[in-house]
Parts: sequence; C-alpha cells; structure tokens
Amino acid sequence: MQNLVIVESPAKAKTIERFLGKDYIVKSSFGHIRDLAKKGLGVEIENGFMPCYEVSPEKKKVVDELSKLSKKVDAVWLASDEDREGEAIAWHLTEVLGLPVDRTRRIVFHEITKNAILNAIENPRTVDLNLVNAQQARRVLDRIVGFELSPILWKKVKPALSAGRVQSVAVRLIVERERDIIAHNATSFYRVVAQFYSPQDEAKTIFKAEYSQRFNEKEQAIQMLEHCKQALFTVANSEVKPTKRYPAPPFTTSTLQQEAARKYGMSVSQTMSVAQRLYEQGLITYMRTDSVNLSQLAINACKQEITALFGEKYSNPRNYTTSSKGAQEAHEAIRPSYIDRREIEGSAVEKRLYDLIWKRTVASQMVPADIDRTTITIEVSGDDNHFVATGDTMRFDGFMRLYSEGVDDESQENDHAATLPFLQAGENVKYQTIVATERFTQPPMRYNEATLVKRLEELGIGRPSTYAPTISTIITRGYVEKSSRPSQKRNFTAVTLKGSNITEKVGTESFGAEKNRLSPTDIGMVVNDYLENQFAMIMDYNFTANVEKEFDRIAEGQMQWNDMIGSFYTPFHKMVDAAIETQTSTHQQARVLGVDPKSGHTVKARIGRYGPMVEIEAPEGGKPQYASLQKGQLIESITLEEALELFALPRTVGVYEGEDVVVGIGKFGGYVRHGKSFASLAKSDDPYTVSYERAVELLVEQRQQAAAANIPLKTFAEDKNLVIKNGRYGAYIAYKGKNYRLPKGSKPESMLYEDCLKVVNSTKK
Repeated sequence: MQNLVIVESPAKAKTIERFLGKDYIVKSSFGHIRDLAKKGLGVEIENGFMPCYEVSPEKKKVVDELSKLSKKVDAVWLASDEDREGEAIAWHLTEVLGLPVDRTRRIVFHEITKNAILNAIENPRTVDLNLVNAQQARRVLDRIVGFELSPILWKKVKPALSAGRVQSVAVRLIVERERDIIAHNATSFYRVVAQFYSPQDEAKTIFKAEYSQRFNEKEQAIQMLEHCKQALFTVANSEVKPTKRYPAPPFTTSTLQQEAARKYGMSVSQTMSVAQRLYEQGLITYMRTDSVNLSQLAINACKQEITALFGEKYSNPRNYTTSSKGAQEAHEAIRPSYIDRREIEGSAVEKRLYDLIWKRTVASQMVPADIDRTTITIEVSGDDNHFVATGDTMRFDGFMRLYSEGVDDESQENDHAATLPFLQAGENVKYQTIVATERFTQPPMRYNEATLVKRLEELGIGRPSTYAPTISTIITRGYVEKSSRPSQKRNFTAVTLKGSNITEKVGTESFGAEKNRLSPTDIGMVVNDYLENQFAMIMDYNFTANVEKEFDRIAEGQMQWNDMIGSFYTPFHKMVDAAIETQTSTHQQARVLGVDPKSGHTVKARIGRYGPMVEIEAPEGGKPQYASLQKGQLIESITLEEALELFALPRTVGVYEGEDVVVGIGKFGGYVRHGKSFASLAKSDDPYTVSYERAVELLVEQRQQAAAANIPLKTFAEDKNLVIKNGRYGAYIAYKGKNYRLPKGSKPESMLYEDCLKVVNSTKK
C-alpha cells in the first residue's frame, strides 16, 4: 500500500476507488474532523482572534484510523471538495494527522470521472491557505456574532434564543415582506375584455382584446359599455414583430434550487442533498457553484448530442458569463459529467433532478426560439382609449423543443398563446361580448425557499454553500415557519354587454391559497425588531454583502483575515456593550387591541413566557385572563374579535355520565376533557365549534382503545403474573409490575413461556 486518498464522504470514496488502481486506498473523513471548541467562545480575542479547535468525540475513531494509515503509506492525497469548506477540511487533516502542509498533496476535481481524477493526480498542489483563511474568517466571525448576541436576546427578549449574521438578515427579508402583506389593503377595479371577430373572416375567428383603461367604479364600467353599444370598432394598427426567446444559462446552485422548487416542489436542502448524491456517484459536476461557465469539452459534447437528437440547425454553441453579485469561484456550472448519458439509474427523485440538469445544460447550447408577436390595436369611435390584442405564433421552436424555464408566479406568465387572425389597418371588427370584471389588487407574495435564495443572491448575501443551511437554521430556531394556507372565497361582479343587452352577475372566486411559503413567527418579528434597533450594522443588507466581498478578498490573498475580523469586532463590541446598558425589554412591549365588551378591560397581545399570547387586563384585585395565539396568528395582525374568540376556550359543551365535557387547546393541540380522562381532537375538528355529540364520540373511542390496550394478547398457565400486552409502541411483556420489550422481529402469538422468562432475566435492571 503506497497511497492514501482522503475524501469527505463514503459515497465519494467508493466512486473514486473505482478509478484508482490497487496502489491506492481511499478513505473518508466523514466531513469536518474538528471545529471550534464548544465550551466558551472558542476564539482567543486578545490573541489576534486565533480559533481554538477540538476534535469532536464522534470523530476520534475516524481520526485514529486515518492517523495509523497515514503513517504506513508513502504518500497522502487530500481530495476533499474544491471549495473553501473543502480546502479547510484538507488543512484540518494536515494539522490533526501531523502532515507537512508544504509537502502534502492536495488534489481537486470538478467532476468525479476517471479523466478528472487521473488528471488531478498528475497535477497535485499544496493546501491553499488563502482559501482556508477565508473559511476560518467566516467561521470565527459567525461564532463571535452568535456568542455575543445570543445572551442579549435571552435577557432582553426571551430565554434560549440565538442570533446569526446571515440568518438574521434572511429573517429581516421575511419580516419586511410580511409587514407589506399586513399593510396591503385590497382595492377593487374593473378590467374590460372584449371578444371580437371580423365580418370579412369566413371562419369568424374570435379573439380577445383588453381595454387600455381600468375603472375604479362599476358605474364607470357600465357607462363605457353603454357607449360601446353604438360605437364603431376599427383596426388602427396590426403589427407583427419577429422576436427571439433565448435559453436560460446552465444551472448554478441558486438557479438549480429555484427550478427544482418550481417544477418539483423540492425544498432547498432536499435539492442539495439529492445533487450531492448525484455528484458523489460521478453523475454531475460539483453542485456548489455560482458560475454559468461550461468547459469546451462539455460544449462540444452538447453539440454532438443536439445534432444527433434534433439535427444541426438546432445547435448553437455558446458560453455564458456570470452576472450574479459577488460571484466568486472559477468553477463550471452544474452539468452532467457525461453529456451523452441521457438517463441514469437511481431513485425517482435522483432521476428527476438529473433529467432537469441534463435538459437545462443541453438546451443552453441550442438556438433561440423564433416567435412572431402580433399586436392589434382597435380604436373605439368617440373614445380616446382603445382595445389591444396580443398573440404569439412560433415560427421555430429552437431550445423550447427540449426545455422551458419555470416562473415563480404563474401570473407572470403572460398568455400570448392565442393565434390572432390576419387583419389590416382600417378594417372594422364587431364584438361578440364585452365583459367588465371586478378584479382586486394583490398583496406581495410571501417568499418560498427558492425565491428567498434568489433575493439573497441578488443582494450579494451568502454564497452557494450557505443558502441551504441558512434557511434550515431560521426554521429550526422558530423565527420562520414554512406553512400552506387554504384559499378563501370572495364575491366579484361581472357586467356583460351582449348584443345591446347589459347584464350583471355576481360570481365567487377563490384567492390567497399558498403552498410551502415562509412567514415569520411572532418571536422572529420581535427578535428582528430588537436587532434592527440595537444592531443596525449587522442587519444592514449592504454591510452583510460587503462582509462576503471581504471573505472573497481573503481567499484571493489580498487581505489578512485577522485584520478583517478586527475591523468588524471593534464597532460590533461597542454595540454589544451599549445594548447591555440599554434598559429596553420586549417582555413589557404589548400591542393594545381594544376593550373587552364584557368586562370593559383592555385587551392586548404580547410575547409571554410560553410564547405569543393575548391578555385581558385584571380588574382591581383580580387576575388577568390569558390565551395563547393559534398557528398562523401574529401579534402584529390579530384583531380584537379574533383575540376575544381565543378566550372562548376551554368551553363546556355538555354533561356526560354526570360530568362536564370540556373542549380546550393544550400544548399538543385540541382536546376533550371528561373528569380525569382526555381525548385528542382530530385535525379536522375545530375546538371552537366541535359539537357535544362529536366530543362524546371521541371520548368513547379513547375508552375503547384504552380497554383494548389492557386486554392481554397472551397469558401463560405456568405463571398468571406473566402476560403479553399491546401497548402504545407495540406488544410488550408485563411481569410483576415491570414491562419488558419483545425481541426485534418476534411475534407475540409465537412466544413461549420460556422465551418470555429469558427476556425478563436477560434485561438489564
């Protein structure tokens, strides 16, 4: 054994082992082998911000194995990923295994293919300390921010909270969007659409055209329709403009996350985890990149593939330049390792994501689609406004034969699909119907994971490796929640002119449905407001983006990492000291909602010890009343009526077997209480409206389940104290007041008395 190759993951080790001969052993470090010390800050502030690293207990075994192997071989090759994180892993390995940094071979490759691996082995380098320092700077800075901010949040807001540099800015984006939604007041307007046809057209092709003015009042719309009864409609202009639609560039980390969300509803972390599996199997190039560049080899392979599939006229080789703010790595875009491999073996989700990457890569090298966009302007006699009809005719499908990019908001997808008849200027057209429909202004859409990543990237905040962990962190910390909202119903009015008759109809439409959108929790909003108030620098979008640029400068060797941390730490620490001295406490901050009509006392919403709540202030010498907010309710937007409804629980719905049946909401959701018995409400049951009959039904069901659980599955003549029962987590042995688990895979009915005794005697006390 002459060579040891160390990679991060076992899957990557397996793939690389296939390409290297018997002289190489490939082992995995299972990610980072050490990190900042968990106890204390883990950074020596006075000593130039030197980090204090420690090998985590669960990695000691891995480190021992790698250490023994590294002493037995002639050469150690560090083959961790090619980004800063990978470079840091390589450096930590040199430090812990005692390998000389200047002589240890570091190899990087953008794809796990035989050519790429062998090429890397032929061209090793040493560990790039500039990249390592950029990663160290990020880690140290984030630890300092978290360590110094979190105790202030515990004291001023609520215990057990924590803060992070990039996470706090991501929460700010979501809070600002929520406030825009709360502030939005839907107003209605009338949009007028006509269906026209040309009397000269034998086929009487109907086409739609929209009126150029919108009306605030129904009366204005009716007045316009009255005018249309006698008006002449003349084609003022019919124009055909040839346009081109160009393919999207190949995927970066961010655009892959966005498209996988649009097309397959995948979360950002799920996309990254599937992409990582594809990369480690050697199927795609490295999945953390903000470059849209393709290698010449890949461009040539795409040309061959397109020509074979669709013919030469569909091929248009090109390379793209990266335009995202703060793009850093000179990598390739995410593409298949072998362009001629159209399909792969694997799980359904792996196949879907691979297919998406393959189509996007190949489509990026195809010709644009040729489209004729027709615009017809129709004048209305005696009116300064006009109707406009637009339609697209595809002359050549180009890249769209293979792939079209999705959109975040379906309303953005302007429907130009209609084919318009050929009309000449001066020609008269007639209406079949003209309809003025009431429409409503829309609030901004809440972010989903992918659109949040898009916004962070536009602002230059975060990097390909940080998007997924940032979103996971803000959800885990309870500052943001991912939720779906059912649609609501509202009425709208439609006024129709047909012939010379005007009719009016009220219809119903659904609106406001949301799936997997991000909204802030009350704690998220309170923490955001506190940080913006006390730590404006940290919460500033430009400041956060500039910190990323400074990490890039460290990676390029243009800046000392300690100096960068020092210039950040001095003003930041002053803010921390000032915040500690400031006597603001969000515990007492409350939003007054109004007055309780029953008691005449003030009703307010605030953060309590157990989370967001509403309170009816106490009468003199009495106790205040409290109620927790429900899921989806916010302190900032809850109304007095909604708050008073919360005090309706617990409510007594009737008497059963001489005892009250009480419905309430507890820590684990809605419940029915009867004496000392409890039964959970189903998800479909509303605690505020559930009937007495339904509550009793749930109590009876719960009783039957409890009785069934107590009936022994098996008894033994040898000893009546020993029984097998059915419990909440499956069958178990009960013997002399103690319970014992059944061995894995054993069936209660086939257990003998001797088998049960064996379990009882062998179970540790």
